[in-house]
Amino acid sequence: MTPEVAPLLVVLSGPSGVGKDAVLTRLREWGHPYHFAVTVTTRPRREREREGVDYHFVSPARFQEMVDGEELLEWAKVYDNWYGVPRQQLQQALEGGQDVIVKVDVQGAATIKSLVPQAAFIFLVPPSMEELEERLRQRHTESTTDFALRLETAREEMKGLSMFDYVVVNHQDRVDWAASQIEAIIKAEKCRVSPRVIKL
Repeated sequence: MTPEVAPLLVVLSGPSGVGKDAVLTRLREWGHPYHFAVTVTTRPRREREREGVDYHFVSPARFQEMVDGEELLEWAKVYDNWYGVPRQQLQQALEGGQDVIVKVDVQGAATIKSLVPQAAFIFLVPPSMEELEERLRQRHTESTTDFALRLETAREEMKGLSMFDYVVVNHQDRVDWAASQIEAIIKAEKCRVSPRVIKL
């Protein structure tokens, strides 16, 4: 008889521009029964983003209501916009037996680490800072000032590697490989002698 394995909370982080969204999109396409947490944000929706899939887009006033009502597990201001992880969404998925993947910036990962140390933390990194700089340039979503700030922030975020349990390198045009590494980490976690017990 196979023992019941408790659901995991997987926290995926990494510097801006490293490809977190692309890797998560690939995992979704593969049809795994993971629950992909949808972050709440006050930033404007970009052209290809979908409400309720990429983010929940809310007004600053609504975001503050969620903070005041303790509806968010963690929240932070990133590049003049607020981002937060809805607590109830995670609880419902975990109680339903689903593994949950949360995408946050490095600051958010540190907050979740202090609140839920038993989560599995994965750091997505570029093969080099030069490649990350080129990816950020290709996005064309930031002004020159914002671009410089994101690049400097990314250099600082790379110093947070020791906080994580795993590191995955996301090479340009090799999203499948990075996604399969995350898949393998989740499978390995299911084989732990002492499973992680998640308490939100």
